Amino acid sequence: MKAIILAAGKGKRFGDITRTLPKPLIKLGDITLIEHNILLLKKYGFNDLVVNVSHLSDMIIDYLGNGKKYNVNIKYSIEKPEPYETGGGIQNALYLLGGSPFLVINADIYTNCNLSNISIKKDDLASIVMVKNPEHHIDGDFSLINGRITLANKKTMTYSGIGIYNPLIFSGIKSKKYKLSEILLKNIIKNKISGSEHTGIWFDVGDVKKLKNVNKLFF
Repeated sequence: MKAIILAAGKGKRFGDITRTLPKPLIKLGDITLIEHNILLLKKYGFNDLVVNVSHLSDMIIDYLGNGKKYNVNIKYSIEKPEPYETGGGIQNALYLLGGSPFLVINADIYTNCNLSNISIKKDDLASIVMVKNPEHHIDGDFSLINGRITLANKKTMTYSGIGIYNPLIFSGIKSKKYKLSEILLKNIIKNKISGSEHTGIWFDVGDVKKLKNVNKLFF
């Protein structure tokens, strides 16, 4: 199965840092954010990777290259002049991902999620991984009931930024720029999204404060 790492965002919450350094190349411990996820993907047998890039894209491409130094294959989906958001970014990369289900992971998370445990049923359009709501997102996103993702009820969880998607979920969308949450919501209503819970390590590394918090694991 192929995988795409979403790495096109501007990382505005990091302030001045990301004006000259793309967020995926910020160090977490001894290696960059995106390298942590490349190694996680490789650990679980994902060797054919796509990375979508936009902001300071040349720096990411020059740094990672074709993936040979990680013993994986990396291809790039370039979004110009601006990022296409998470949904549009994946849709733009479909020609590289092919016609079979593929795994999606955000570049700005740190986790030990067992990626080989995620599976998608034939009739579903996505299978997403949920985590306990972090302090900065206490209201959560959706609910997980008996392995199905539902609209938020009293017991909500947070989308981890990890999931397997059937490319058919992007069919018929004419917009070039849109958020992944938009098509998730549309298909949750149709009961087309399954889910599972990850109870291990998971951090959203979206700003300087969160980065410092996660770095405590390494130093």
